[in-house]
Amino acid sequence: MTAVMARQGDTVDMLCLAQYGRTDAVTEAVMADNPHLRDLGPVLPVGTLVTLPPQPPAPEQTIKRFWE
Repeated sequence: MTAVMARQGDTVDMLCLAQYGRTDAVTEAVMADNPHLRDLGPVLPVGTLVTLPPQPPAPEQTIKRFWE
């Protein structure tokens, strides 16, 4: 596991995008590993330690046609 420290203006999804290159299915995993973040609001306080789990597998891509 990797740990990062929040800088000014960081949000969990911004950290996920920077670390994993995506937010889908990753933000949820980070929040599950860091329950203390739920009480902090959307913008993390400077210096907040966030544990980042190994990258979860990418969700399966589905394409839905508009006529289905």
